[in-house]
Amino acid sequence: MPLVLPGNEVSLNQPGSRFHRHHHLNGYAALLVSGSCHEVGDSGRFDARPGDVLVHDWFHGHADRIGARGARFINIPLKGSLHAKSGKVANLDSVVRAFERDRDEGEAMFHEQFRPAVYGPADWPDLLAEDLAMGSIHRLDSWARSKGIHPASMSRGFRLAYGITPKRFRLEQMATRAARRVLASAESLAGVAADAGFADQAHMTRIFVELFRVTPARLRSL
Repeated sequence: MPLVLPGNEVSLNQPGSRFHRHHHLNGYAALLVSGSCHEVGDSGRFDARPGDVLVHDWFHGHADRIGARGARFINIPLKGSLHAKSGKVANLDSVVRAFERDRDEGEAMFHEQFRPAVYGPADWPDLLAEDLAMGSIHRLDSWARSKGIHPASMSRGFRLAYGITPKRFRLEQMATRAARRVLASAESLAGVAADAGFADQAHMTRIFVELFRVTPARLRSL
């Protein structure tokens, strides 16, 4: 089994640990070195095994359940998007050995070895999550009926799969899109809030503080 020298980039997780849904201001890729992890996040649901990579873009939310043997990750900061929901490294041992020698060498080897995952047909909760993340759903009840699902059954089923209701998931996706606009543009915060679908700037600020622990104004100054 690969070994990793302890460092700031390495996280050790005890067997059976659970991490409730949370958000990160910065993007990072989590390379699973040993153990297993089930993750439910903005990008979908994943059962990760050694060599798998869980991709967390800026402001994404996710929850995790660690497997019976625990989990050891190497967390790699992302300067740009990997343009993937998840993936694998072609040779886990080579990436681990590179990290043992030097973090910069390990990060370079990771990017050289990373391969995006290929997905088959998705279940309806994952399709709903994807559409909500894209902001393409105006009425949840209409979406449910288009899939032949009763709206109440859709809400219950999505919550069982993702841990939150579709309405809450949609709100968090609004905040994620707004946060990216705050960083990427000089547009007024009131304008960002209105375009993102918030009632007003104060509403957007409350959600930012709740999810990201920072106000929009503070985020823009970081």
